[in-house]
Amino acid sequence: MSPAPASDRTDRRAQLEQQHTALSLTRFDLADAWTLGSWVVERALTAGHHIAVDIRRPGHVLFHAALPGATPDNDQWIAQKSTACLRLETATALLALRFAEAGLDPLRGWLPEGALAAGGSVPVRVDGVGVVAALTVSGLASDEDHDLAVAAIEALRESQA
Repeated sequence: MSPAPASDRTDRRAQLEQQHTALSLTRFDLADAWTLGSWVVERALTAGHHIAVDIRRPGHVLFHAALPGATPDNDQWIAQKSTACLRLETATALLALRFAEAGLDPLRGWLPEGALAAGGSVPVRVDGVGVVAALTVSGLASDEDHDLAVAAIEALRESQA
């Protein structure tokens, strides 16, 4: 597979940077975690996606579901992507793009051990508080994992308005 054209990468970078600064909620508690995770599960089941979805804080899983067809590898990807997201408070799709643009190998000391910069983990930010959790999807292509997570957070934000 050939790399995406430079204009596509520039557009995607702008989109990811905009999400990084604008994607925030007014609140987030355990009930919101259930709502957020359930939204992802419903969409994935309807679309026939074989994914796992997870919402966690460091050391505390708030929601986890593995849909039919998901494998233990998805749980490993979730653990690694959420580690990077929570540590750097940045969506892993954006981290991967930043590393690639800088010509850096994130596996060579740029990320903590057990962390992975592959799209699909998005920080859950609360206005005036900051990052309180990570929503992670695994089982689709990296960009699709990321987009599904972002759509879920946007839907929760709209419901809080």
